[in-house]
This record gives sequence, C-alpha cells and structure tokens, in this order.
Amino acid sequence: MNYQDTLEYLYNSAPMFQQVGGAAYKEGLENTLTLDAHFGHPHRRYRTIHVAGTNGKGSCSHTLAAVLQEAGYKVGLYTSPHLVDFRERIRVNGVPVPEEYVIRFVEEERSFFEPLHPSFFELTTAMAFRYFADERVDVAVVEVGLGGRLDCTNIIRPDLCVITNISFDHVQFLGNTLEKIAREKAGIIKRGVPVVIGETTPETRPVFEAKAKETDAPIYFAEDCDREDYPDIEFELKGLYQKKNKQTLLTALPLLKEAGYHIDEQAVRSGFAHVTSLTGLMGRWQKLQNSPTLVCDTGHNVGGIRYIVEQLKEEKYRRLHIVMGMVNDKDVRGVLGLMPKKAVYYFTQASVKRAMPAGRLKELGLEAGLRGECYADVPAAVRAAQKESLPEDFIFVGGSSFIVADLLANRDALNLH
Repeated sequence: MNYQDTLEYLYNSAPMFQQVGGAAYKEGLENTLTLDAHFGHPHRRYRTIHVAGTNGKGSCSHTLAAVLQEAGYKVGLYTSPHLVDFRERIRVNGVPVPEEYVIRFVEEERSFFEPLHPSFFELTTAMAFRYFADERVDVAVVEVGLGGRLDCTNIIRPDLCVITNISFDHVQFLGNTLEKIAREKAGIIKRGVPVVIGETTPETRPVFEAKAKETDAPIYFAEDCDREDYPDIEFELKGLYQKKNKQTLLTALPLLKEAGYHIDEQAVRSGFAHVTSLTGLMGRWQKLQNSPTLVCDTGHNVGGIRYIVEQLKEEKYRRLHIVMGMVNDKDVRGVLGLMPKKAVYYFTQASVKRAMPAGRLKELGLEAGLRGECYADVPAAVRAAQKESLPEDFIFVGGSSFIVADLLANRDALNLH
C-alpha cells in the first residue's frame, strides 16, 4: 500500500467522524484499552498534558507545544481534526508523522486491530501514542477528541489538565445542557492532578469544583487569575478569543514549572510569538491575502462564532464579504442568527458528507436576514468573493473547519499565500 491507499483504508474500514459524523462515534474505552495493552502502554513512557474544551483547545495545545519546544523539550502533539493532511494530527517538534510510519503501522498491525472494528479515532490515538514512544519524546500535549470522560485520550495520567471552556457542541453525544457537557469534559480531571479551567458560566463552575473536590485535584480558574508574568507578551494568534486562551495558558505555565518543567521567560515569549512556524497550526484567524484582506477561521459553533463576529466588528473595511458553509449536525440557525446582516454572503458547502447543501444554508440564511448567492464548492465561492471585492474590502471564510480545510487545500489555485 502507498500512503493514499493507506488513508483510504483507514477512512473506509474505520469511519472518520470528520466525514460522516455520528455514525463514526464509539462510546466507551474498551477498544482503546485493548489497543493500549497490545502496544505496551506507550503513553507511560513520556510525560503528558491533557487539553479539553469546546473552543480554544487546539490553539492552547499548539501554544503549549511551542513553548515546550522553545524550552528545549522534544514534544509530541496530538490534535484533531486535520485540515489538509492526516499527518497534521500527529507531530513531533512540529514535524508531521512520516507517511512511511503511517503505512507501516497499518500494514503491520491490521491483523490485530481488524477484528476489534475500532473507530478511526481509536486507531489514530493508538498510532499517535505509539509514535511518540518510538520517537522518545519528553512530553506529549494531547488534545481531547470529543468530550472527555469517554474520549480515547482519557487513558493518560497527565502532569496537568486544561479545560478551556464549555459551550454547546456535539449535544447529541455530550448532553443538551451546559452542566451535562461540563460533566463530560470534567471527566479528564484525575486524582491529585492540577486542572486549569479557562472560562466558566454559572452552570459549569459548580460541576468543575465538585469534580475537583471528589478527585482531590487542585483547581485553578484562569478568569480569577490576573496574571502579568510576561508584560507585553506578543501572541502570534490573533482574534479576540485568543485573549481568553492567553490567560488560560499563563495560568497553566506556573503549574508546569511546579511539576518540574524548566521553562524560562525566553521560551514562553518565543513560543507565543511563533506558534504557527513551530507547530504547523493553521486556520486560527489566519490572514491569507491583503488588498482585499482575506482571513479564515475554524470557529464553527455558537461559542466560537460569537467571538469571530465581535472581531469582524473591529476590522476596518469598505464592505464585508463572507464565504460560509456549515455541517448538518451543528446549531446552524443559532450561528446564522449571530452573523452580521450587512455582509454579502457566498453560501457554499465543504467536500464532506456532513456538509449542509449550499441551497439549504441559503434558505436558512434568508430566514436570518442574510443575503447572498449559492456556490457549488469553496473555491468557486472564494473566486466569486475575490471578483466582487475592491482592495479595501474584507473577505472572511469560515462557518466550519471543513470550509477552511477546502480553502487551504486550494491555496495555490486561488493564489493565496
């Protein structure tokens, strides 16, 4: 098998949540524990940091990895979903897992895992943990896939847990109230392991406090800690929501030092200032073009979109153009209700099965007072927006991680760099 054949095999034999949604979701840790035992519990061979939350967990995971890299550690980073290439999910010091490793892992281990019928994420998590052990990393920053309590990553015993925030997402699996969702995310809190909570609401704070008390875990609320350890620190990641992430990270770093990590001020400042080049992070208020300005962002639920809309209000432009698509299992009406009414919309759909058809999105957009046309795919929608824009205009591309993924996959064809 070559790399492409291997990916097709993975996607087809173990359905990917990214593509098909709920049909790929497997509750429980039975397969994960079986795979973990088969590979000799690889995650026990290095230190770990566990990051959960509805929004911001990817940005926080990448920034922690960047800081640790700059502090001289060999750092594994496991995140999801990927935007352009599967290998983005599994990195060591910012470098994606080699294609050859992915091929070899599947070829050598398929006779063991096929009878288990693991999910795509179960298999990918096992691969990541094994790769980090093979590479002898010092520490791995591990992002939760979905929820927390029953997520495949929840077999690690980390030095620190981080829960960025709680808002409505994946309610069909995690619950339809903030308390229920918080309870699932709080499932990563381990006995005696410090936990940092980025943001709370009146509904979620008591859930975290109760779980921390039950597990005797020291708990720190970033919103209560007005930390100024690094005055005027420059954070490469832009967007209003990154201010919350910054506070969460600055609350977490002293706890890592207490746990024995050697992290000096230069490592922190350099990590914050160079997240994307150090880790390969994409799609967070990422500017891809000037004149007109074109920015993409992977925010895709009410909690994430609310910050994006606030950010758009702060930008200076003659006219706002929004290229937008969503997937069927999100709160589409809730998101559309937040979007700016005065923008010109280019409704489109991503190249995944979960994508809401552009025509249906346009109908719901009209109900919400949004005006625009439909386009068959992301490149067509972006080209139309570019054609309609003057140099002083602003084009925003988003609504779904998959819209951003299709944009980035077509960067060259769209002359975006």
